[in-house]
Amino acid sequence: MASVRTTGAFVAAISMSIVLFSYFLSNYRSKRKTPSPLSKNKKPRNGLIHAVGNTPLIRINSLSEATGCEILGKCEFLNPGGSVKDRVAVKIIEEALESGQLVCGGVVTEGSAGSTAISLATVAPAYGCKCHVIIPDDVAIEKSQILEALGATVERVRPVSITHRDHYVNIARRRALEANELASKLRKTEKIDGKVLEQINGCISDGEKKGSIFSSYCSGGFFADQFENLANFRAHYQGTGPEIWEQSGCSLDSFVAAAGTGGTVAGISSFLQEKNPNIKCFLIDPPGSGLFNKVTRGVMYTREEAEGKRLKNPFDTITEGIGINRLTQNFKMAKLDGAYRGTDKEAVEMSRYLLKNDGLFLGSSSAMNCVGAVRVAQSLGPGHTIVTILCDSGMRHLSKFHDAQYLSEHGLTPTATGLEFLGI
Repeated sequence: MASVRTTGAFVAAISMSIVLFSYFLSNYRSKRKTPSPLSKNKKPRNGLIHAVGNTPLIRINSLSEATGCEILGKCEFLNPGGSVKDRVAVKIIEEALESGQLVCGGVVTEGSAGSTAISLATVAPAYGCKCHVIIPDDVAIEKSQILEALGATVERVRPVSITHRDHYVNIARRRALEANELASKLRKTEKIDGKVLEQINGCISDGEKKGSIFSSYCSGGFFADQFENLANFRAHYQGTGPEIWEQSGCSLDSFVAAAGTGGTVAGISSFLQEKNPNIKCFLIDPPGSGLFNKVTRGVMYTREEAEGKRLKNPFDTITEGIGINRLTQNFKMAKLDGAYRGTDKEAVEMSRYLLKNDGLFLGSSSAMNCVGAVRVAQSLGPGHTIVTILCDSGMRHLSKFHDAQYLSEHGLTPTATGLEFLGI
Protein backbone atom coordinates (compact mmCIF):
# COMPACT_ATOMS: atom_id res chain seq x y z
CA MET A 1 0.00 0.00 0.00
CA ALA A 2 2.82 2.34 0.86
CA SER A 3 4.43 1.51 -2.45
CA VAL A 4 1.26 2.49 -4.34
CA ARG A 5 1.01 5.80 -2.43
CA THR A 6 4.64 6.59 -3.14
CA THR A 7 4.21 5.82 -6.81
CA GLY A 8 1.04 7.92 -6.96
CA ALA A 9 2.77 10.86 -5.28
CA PHE A 10 5.67 10.56 -7.66
CA VAL A 11 3.38 10.54 -10.71
CA ALA A 12 1.44 13.52 -9.33
CA ALA A 13 4.66 15.44 -8.80
CA ILE A 14 5.82 14.70 -12.33
CA SER A 15 2.45 15.71 -13.74
CA MET A 16 2.49 18.97 -11.76
CA SER A 17 6.01 19.71 -12.98
CA ILE A 18 4.95 19.19 -16.57
CA VAL A 19 1.92 21.46 -16.10
CA LEU A 20 4.03 24.21 -14.52
CA PHE A 21 6.72 23.89 -17.18
CA SER A 22 4.08 24.13 -19.92
CA TYR A 23 2.53 27.18 -18.24
CA PHE A 24 5.81 29.07 -17.91
CA LEU A 25 6.88 28.10 -21.43
CA SER A 26 3.56 29.33 -22.84
CA ASN A 27 3.77 32.53 -20.82
CA TYR A 28 7.35 33.14 -21.97
CA ARG A 29 6.41 32.62 -25.61
CA SER A 30 3.43 34.96 -25.36
CA LYS A 31 5.54 37.71 -23.85
CA ARG A 32 8.53 37.16 -26.11
CA LYS A 33 8.38 39.10 -29.35
CA THR A 34 9.47 36.69 -32.00
CA PRO A 35 11.13 38.81 -34.69
CA SER A 36 9.51 38.45 -38.06
CA PRO A 37 11.93 38.50 -40.96
CA LEU A 38 9.69 40.96 -42.80
CA SER A 39 7.03 42.69 -40.73
CA LYS A 40 4.47 44.94 -42.38
CA ASN A 41 6.52 48.01 -41.47
CA LYS A 42 9.79 46.56 -42.73
CA LYS A 43 9.00 45.26 -46.16
CA PRO A 44 11.83 45.69 -48.64
CA ARG A 45 11.54 48.96 -50.54
CA ASN A 46 11.09 48.75 -54.28
CA GLY A 47 14.49 49.80 -55.56
CA LEU A 48 16.56 52.90 -54.96
CA ILE A 49 13.78 55.40 -55.66
CA HIS A 50 11.56 54.10 -52.86
CA ALA A 51 14.47 54.39 -50.43
CA VAL A 52 14.35 58.18 -50.79
CA GLY A 53 12.53 59.96 -47.97
CA ASN A 54 11.08 58.82 -44.64
CA THR A 55 14.32 59.85 -42.97
CA PRO A 56 14.40 59.90 -39.15
CA LEU A 57 13.72 62.99 -37.07
CA ILE A 58 16.17 62.99 -34.17
CA ARG A 59 16.58 65.02 -31.01
CA ILE A 60 19.84 66.96 -31.08
CA ASN A 61 20.64 66.35 -27.44
CA SER A 62 23.40 68.88 -26.84
CA LEU A 63 21.49 71.79 -28.34
CA SER A 64 18.24 70.80 -26.65
CA GLU A 65 19.89 70.64 -23.23
CA ALA A 66 21.76 73.91 -23.76
CA THR A 67 18.68 75.89 -24.82
CA GLY A 68 15.86 74.26 -22.85
CA CYS A 69 14.01 73.63 -26.12
CA GLU A 70 13.46 70.40 -28.01
CA ILE A 71 15.67 70.89 -31.08
CA LEU A 72 14.99 68.22 -33.69
CA GLY A 73 16.93 67.51 -36.87
CA LYS A 74 15.54 65.80 -39.97
CA CYS A 75 18.34 63.45 -41.04
CA GLU A 76 18.29 64.03 -44.80
CA PHE A 77 21.92 62.90 -45.06
CA LEU A 78 20.53 59.34 -44.73
CA ASN A 79 18.91 59.47 -48.17
CA PRO A 80 20.58 57.14 -50.74
CA GLY A 81 22.40 60.01 -52.45
CA GLY A 82 23.39 61.52 -49.11
CA SER A 83 21.32 64.72 -49.11
CA VAL A 84 17.93 66.41 -48.97
CA LYS A 85 18.22 66.98 -52.73
CA ASP A 86 17.43 63.31 -53.45
CA ARG A 87 13.76 64.17 -52.93
CA VAL A 88 13.98 66.99 -55.45
CA ALA A 89 15.81 64.87 -58.02
CA VAL A 90 13.15 62.14 -57.84
CA LYS A 91 10.27 64.61 -58.12
CA ILE A 92 11.81 66.54 -61.02
CA ILE A 93 12.59 63.42 -63.05
CA GLU A 94 9.24 61.75 -62.37
CA GLU A 95 7.25 64.84 -63.39
CA ALA A 96 9.41 65.29 -66.49
CA LEU A 97 8.85 61.67 -67.54
CA GLU A 98 5.11 61.95 -66.93
CA SER A 99 4.87 65.13 -69.01
CA GLY A 100 6.98 63.72 -71.84
CA GLN A 101 9.65 66.42 -71.48
CA LEU A 102 12.10 63.65 -70.64
CA VAL A 103 12.19 60.18 -72.13
CA CYS A 104 13.93 57.01 -71.05
CA GLY A 105 17.49 57.18 -72.35
CA GLY A 106 17.50 60.97 -72.22
CA VAL A 107 20.01 63.15 -70.45
CA VAL A 108 19.12 65.35 -67.47
CA THR A 109 21.19 68.55 -67.37
CA GLU A 110 21.56 70.78 -64.35
CA GLY A 111 23.59 73.67 -62.99
CA SER A 112 24.36 73.01 -59.34
CA ALA A 113 26.75 73.78 -56.52
CA GLY A 114 26.97 70.05 -55.99
CA SER A 115 24.23 68.41 -53.93
CA THR A 116 21.40 68.48 -56.48
CA ALA A 117 23.79 67.34 -59.19
CA ILE A 118 24.90 64.40 -57.06
CA SER A 119 21.28 63.48 -56.34
CA LEU A 120 20.36 63.64 -60.03
CA ALA A 121 23.38 61.51 -60.94
CA THR A 122 22.36 59.02 -58.23
CA VAL A 123 18.71 58.55 -59.20
CA ALA A 124 18.78 59.16 -62.97
CA PRO A 125 20.07 55.66 -63.84
CA ALA A 126 17.14 54.14 -61.91
CA TYR A 127 14.89 55.83 -64.49
CA GLY A 128 17.05 54.77 -67.42
CA CYS A 129 18.45 58.29 -67.88
CA LYS A 130 21.88 59.90 -67.88
CA CYS A 131 23.15 63.06 -66.26
CA HIS A 132 25.23 66.04 -67.40
CA VAL A 133 26.03 68.68 -64.79
CA ILE A 134 27.71 72.09 -64.72
CA ILE A 135 29.16 73.24 -61.40
CA PRO A 136 31.22 76.29 -60.33
CA ASP A 137 34.93 75.55 -60.17
CA ASP A 138 35.22 76.96 -56.65
CA VAL A 139 33.14 74.25 -54.96
CA ALA A 140 34.79 71.40 -53.09
CA ILE A 141 36.66 69.19 -55.58
CA GLU A 142 35.24 65.98 -54.09
CA LYS A 143 31.82 66.93 -55.46
CA SER A 144 33.03 66.61 -59.06
CA GLN A 145 34.87 63.43 -58.14
CA ILE A 146 31.67 61.93 -56.72
CA LEU A 147 29.73 62.99 -59.83
CA GLU A 148 32.22 61.40 -62.18
CA ALA A 149 32.26 58.22 -60.10
CA LEU A 150 28.46 58.13 -60.43
CA GLY A 151 28.80 58.20 -64.21
CA ALA A 152 27.74 61.80 -64.82
CA THR A 153 29.61 64.07 -67.22
CA VAL A 154 30.86 67.18 -65.44
CA GLU A 155 31.73 70.68 -66.59
CA ARG A 156 33.45 72.96 -64.06
CA VAL A 157 33.04 76.63 -64.96
CA ARG A 158 34.04 79.95 -63.44
CA PRO A 159 31.48 81.57 -61.12
CA VAL A 160 29.75 84.55 -62.74
CA SER A 161 26.48 86.46 -62.32
CA ILE A 162 23.22 84.75 -63.21
CA THR A 163 22.80 87.49 -65.82
CA HIS A 164 25.93 86.25 -67.62
CA ARG A 165 25.36 83.73 -70.40
CA ASP A 166 28.09 81.51 -68.94
CA HIS A 167 26.59 81.22 -65.46
CA TYR A 168 26.46 77.51 -64.68
CA VAL A 169 22.66 77.49 -64.71
CA ASN A 170 22.51 79.15 -68.13
CA ILE A 171 25.05 76.71 -69.55
CA ALA A 172 22.97 73.79 -68.24
CA ARG A 173 19.91 75.20 -70.00
CA ARG A 174 21.85 75.41 -73.27
CA ARG A 175 23.17 71.86 -72.90
CA ALA A 176 19.61 70.52 -72.72
CA LEU A 177 18.72 72.41 -75.91
CA GLU A 178 21.83 71.04 -77.63
CA ALA A 179 20.90 67.48 -76.65
CA ASN A 180 17.37 67.97 -77.98
CA GLU A 181 18.66 69.43 -81.25
CA LEU A 182 21.02 66.51 -81.67
CA ALA A 183 18.26 63.99 -80.94
CA SER A 184 15.94 65.68 -83.41
CA LYS A 185 18.62 65.71 -86.08
CA LEU A 186 19.41 62.04 -85.55
CA ARG A 187 15.77 61.04 -85.72
CA LYS A 188 15.30 62.82 -89.04
CA THR A 189 18.54 61.70 -90.62
CA GLU A 190 18.32 58.12 -91.83
CA LYS A 191 20.53 58.26 -94.87
CA ILE A 192 23.56 60.21 -96.00
CA ASP A 193 24.61 59.90 -99.66
CA GLY A 194 22.19 56.99 -99.98
CA LYS A 195 23.94 54.97 -97.27
CA VAL A 196 22.09 53.87 -94.13
CA LEU A 197 24.01 55.02 -91.08
CA GLU A 198 25.22 52.39 -88.68
CA GLN A 199 23.34 52.41 -85.40
CA ILE A 200 24.95 51.27 -82.18
CA ASN A 201 22.77 50.93 -79.08
CA GLY A 202 20.13 53.06 -80.75
CA CYS A 203 22.57 55.88 -81.52
CA ILE A 204 23.50 56.89 -85.04
CA SER A 205 27.23 57.02 -85.64
CA ASP A 206 28.44 59.65 -88.08
CA GLY A 207 31.25 62.14 -88.39
CA GLU A 208 29.09 65.23 -88.01
CA LYS A 209 28.57 64.79 -84.28
CA LYS A 210 31.99 63.54 -83.25
CA GLY A 211 32.78 66.81 -81.48
CA SER A 212 29.54 66.91 -79.49
CA ILE A 213 29.65 66.42 -75.72
CA PHE A 214 26.45 64.42 -76.21
CA SER A 215 27.91 62.00 -78.74
CA SER A 216 26.49 59.06 -76.77
CA TYR A 217 23.16 60.68 -75.87
CA CYS A 218 20.53 60.21 -78.52
CA SER A 219 17.17 60.52 -76.79
CA GLY A 220 17.15 64.22 -76.06
CA GLY A 221 17.80 66.39 -73.03
CA PHE A 222 15.86 67.91 -70.15
CA PHE A 223 16.95 70.90 -68.07
CA ALA A 224 16.09 70.12 -64.42
CA ASP A 225 16.03 73.84 -63.48
CA GLN A 226 16.01 73.24 -59.72
CA PHE A 227 15.83 76.98 -58.94
CA GLU A 228 12.63 77.70 -60.88
CA ASN A 229 11.04 74.25 -61.30
CA LEU A 230 8.22 74.01 -58.75
CA ALA A 231 8.64 70.24 -58.59
CA ASN A 232 11.31 71.25 -56.06
CA PHE A 233 8.68 72.93 -53.87
CA ARG A 234 6.26 70.04 -54.31
CA ALA A 235 8.87 67.47 -53.23
CA HIS A 236 8.94 69.09 -49.80
CA TYR A 237 5.31 70.18 -49.59
CA GLN A 238 4.16 66.64 -50.38
CA GLY A 239 7.01 64.73 -48.71
CA THR A 240 9.31 66.36 -46.16
CA GLY A 241 6.66 68.61 -44.60
CA PRO A 242 4.14 65.81 -43.92
CA GLU A 243 6.91 63.59 -42.53
CA ILE A 244 8.01 66.30 -40.07
CA TRP A 245 4.40 66.89 -39.02
CA GLU A 246 3.80 63.21 -38.34
CA GLN A 247 7.19 62.45 -36.75
CA SER A 248 6.92 65.40 -34.37
CA GLY A 249 3.55 64.10 -33.17
CA CYS A 250 1.81 67.02 -34.91
CA SER A 251 3.29 69.23 -32.22
CA LEU A 252 6.03 71.73 -33.01
CA ASP A 253 6.44 75.44 -32.51
CA SER A 254 8.93 76.45 -35.14
CA PHE A 255 10.82 75.44 -38.27
CA VAL A 256 14.05 77.04 -39.51
CA ALA A 257 16.33 76.42 -42.48
CA ALA A 258 18.58 78.19 -44.96
CA ALA A 259 17.66 78.60 -48.62
CA GLY A 260 19.52 78.03 -51.87
CA THR A 261 16.88 77.32 -54.44
CA GLY A 262 14.28 77.95 -51.74
CA GLY A 263 12.38 74.72 -52.37
CA THR A 264 13.03 73.13 -48.97
CA VAL A 265 12.12 76.11 -46.79
CA ALA A 266 9.15 76.97 -49.02
CA GLY A 267 7.62 73.51 -49.26
CA ILE A 268 7.99 72.71 -45.57
CA SER A 269 6.90 76.11 -44.27
CA SER A 270 3.84 76.14 -46.51
CA PHE A 271 2.74 72.69 -45.40
CA LEU A 272 3.33 73.26 -41.69
CA GLN A 273 1.54 76.58 -41.58
CA GLU A 274 -1.45 75.08 -43.36
CA LYS A 275 -1.57 72.45 -40.63
CA ASN A 276 -1.11 74.98 -37.83
CA PRO A 277 -0.85 78.74 -38.54
CA ASN A 278 0.79 79.21 -35.12
CA ILE A 279 3.95 77.39 -36.22
CA LYS A 280 6.61 80.05 -36.75
CA CYS A 281 8.88 79.52 -39.77
CA PHE A 282 12.23 81.27 -40.16
CA LEU A 283 15.12 81.64 -42.58
CA ILE A 284 18.78 81.45 -41.54
CA ASP A 285 20.86 83.28 -44.16
CA PRO A 286 24.64 82.96 -44.76
CA PRO A 287 27.07 85.78 -45.62
CA GLY A 288 26.74 87.44 -49.02
CA SER A 289 23.08 86.43 -49.46
CA GLY A 290 20.33 89.00 -49.92
CA LEU A 291 17.46 86.88 -48.63
CA PHE A 292 17.69 88.13 -45.02
CA ASN A 293 17.00 91.68 -46.13
CA LYS A 294 14.28 90.51 -48.52
CA VAL A 295 12.43 88.75 -45.69
CA THR A 296 12.97 91.41 -43.01
CA ARG A 297 12.90 94.61 -45.09
CA GLY A 298 11.31 93.64 -48.38
CA VAL A 299 14.42 94.57 -50.38
CA MET A 300 16.83 92.13 -52.01
CA TYR A 301 20.11 93.71 -51.01
CA THR A 302 23.26 92.73 -49.18
CA ARG A 303 26.00 95.03 -47.91
CA GLU A 304 28.62 93.24 -49.97
CA GLU A 305 27.00 94.19 -53.26
CA ALA A 306 24.29 96.05 -55.10
CA GLU A 307 21.55 93.81 -56.54
CA GLY A 308 22.25 92.54 -60.05
CA LYS A 309 25.87 93.80 -60.13
CA ARG A 310 27.62 90.65 -58.97
CA LEU A 311 30.21 89.02 -61.17
CA LYS A 312 31.33 86.70 -58.39
CA ASN A 313 30.15 86.62 -54.81
CA PRO A 314 32.54 89.17 -53.20
CA PHE A 315 32.06 87.50 -49.84
CA ASP A 316 33.62 84.09 -50.33
CA THR A 317 31.33 82.21 -47.95
CA ILE A 318 32.30 78.70 -46.98
CA THR A 319 28.68 77.53 -46.83
CA GLU A 320 28.06 75.90 -50.20
CA GLY A 321 24.61 75.51 -51.72
CA ILE A 322 22.79 78.11 -49.61
CA GLY A 323 22.38 81.85 -49.96
CA ILE A 324 21.37 83.65 -53.14
CA ASN A 325 20.85 87.15 -54.50
CA ARG A 326 17.73 86.69 -56.55
CA LEU A 327 14.17 85.54 -55.90
CA THR A 328 13.41 82.11 -57.31
CA GLN A 329 9.94 80.81 -58.08
CA ASN A 330 10.46 78.26 -55.32
CA PHE A 331 11.44 80.80 -52.66
CA LYS A 332 8.40 82.94 -53.52
CA MET A 333 6.24 80.10 -52.16
CA ALA A 334 7.80 80.31 -48.68
CA LYS A 335 5.70 81.31 -45.66
CA LEU A 336 8.19 82.98 -43.34
CA ASP A 337 7.75 84.88 -40.09
CA GLY A 338 11.27 86.25 -40.00
CA ALA A 339 14.95 85.64 -40.69
CA TYR A 340 18.29 85.40 -38.91
CA ARG A 341 21.82 85.96 -40.12
CA GLY A 342 24.53 83.36 -39.64
CA THR A 343 28.28 83.61 -40.17
CA ASP A 344 30.87 81.24 -41.59
CA LYS A 345 32.63 81.08 -38.22
CA GLU A 346 29.40 80.15 -36.46
CA ALA A 347 28.77 77.35 -38.97
CA VAL A 348 32.31 75.98 -38.55
CA GLU A 349 32.12 76.14 -34.76
CA MET A 350 28.69 74.51 -34.75
CA SER A 351 29.85 71.61 -36.92
CA ARG A 352 32.72 70.85 -34.52
CA TYR A 353 30.50 71.22 -31.47
CA LEU A 354 27.94 68.75 -32.84
CA LEU A 355 30.62 66.26 -33.83
CA LYS A 356 32.17 66.38 -30.36
CA ASN A 357 28.93 66.30 -28.37
CA ASP A 358 26.46 64.39 -30.56
CA GLY A 359 28.57 62.41 -33.03
CA LEU A 360 26.96 64.30 -35.92
CA PHE A 361 29.37 64.83 -38.83
CA LEU A 362 27.59 67.50 -40.86
CA GLY A 363 28.14 69.66 -43.91
CA SER A 364 28.15 73.44 -43.99
CA SER A 365 24.45 74.01 -44.69
CA SER A 366 23.42 71.55 -41.97
CA ALA A 367 25.65 73.36 -39.49
CA MET A 368 24.19 76.72 -40.49
CA ASN A 369 20.68 75.33 -40.01
CA CYS A 370 21.63 74.31 -36.48
CA VAL A 371 22.92 77.82 -35.84
CA GLY A 372 19.46 78.98 -36.93
CA ALA A 373 17.77 76.51 -34.58
CA VAL A 374 19.68 77.91 -31.60
CA ARG A 375 18.86 81.47 -32.66
CA VAL A 376 15.16 80.58 -32.76
CA ALA A 377 15.41 78.87 -29.36
CA GLN A 378 17.02 81.98 -27.89
CA SER A 379 14.25 84.12 -29.35
CA LEU A 380 11.28 81.94 -28.32
CA GLY A 381 12.66 80.88 -24.95
CA PRO A 382 12.72 77.45 -23.26
CA GLY A 383 9.94 74.90 -23.66
CA HIS A 384 9.47 75.07 -27.43
CA THR A 385 9.95 72.43 -30.11
CA ILE A 386 12.07 73.53 -33.07
CA VAL A 387 12.77 71.51 -36.23
CA THR A 388 15.54 72.02 -38.75
CA ILE A 389 17.07 70.11 -41.66
CA LEU A 390 20.34 68.18 -41.54
CA CYS A 391 20.87 68.49 -45.30
CA ASP A 392 24.00 66.42 -45.82
CA SER A 393 26.99 64.99 -44.02
CA GLY A 394 30.52 66.33 -43.94
CA MET A 395 31.75 63.71 -46.41
CA ARG A 396 31.45 66.01 -49.43
CA HIS A 397 32.99 68.98 -47.61
CA LEU A 398 36.40 67.54 -46.76
CA SER A 399 38.58 69.82 -48.88
CA LYS A 400 37.12 73.09 -47.55
CA PHE A 401 34.68 73.13 -44.64
CA HIS A 402 36.42 70.25 -42.86
CA ASP A 403 40.00 71.04 -43.92
CA ALA A 404 42.13 72.59 -41.17
CA GLN A 405 44.56 74.28 -43.56
CA TYR A 406 41.81 75.83 -45.66
CA LEU A 407 40.05 77.15 -42.55
CA SER A 408 43.31 78.56 -41.19
CA GLU A 409 43.99 80.41 -44.44
CA HIS A 410 40.56 82.04 -44.20
CA GLY A 411 40.70 82.87 -40.50
CA LEU A 412 38.03 80.30 -39.63
CA THR A 413 39.92 77.90 -37.36
CA PRO A 414 37.46 76.73 -34.67
CA THR A 415 38.40 77.70 -31.12
CA ALA A 416 35.20 77.37 -29.08
CA THR A 417 34.89 74.84 -26.27
CA GLY A 418 31.12 75.16 -25.99
CA LEU A 419 28.38 77.32 -27.52
CA GLU A 420 29.94 80.61 -26.46
CA PHE A 421 30.11 81.64 -30.13
CA LEU A 422 26.29 81.95 -29.91
CA GLY A 423 26.30 83.61 -26.52
CA ILE A 424 25.51 80.48 -24.51
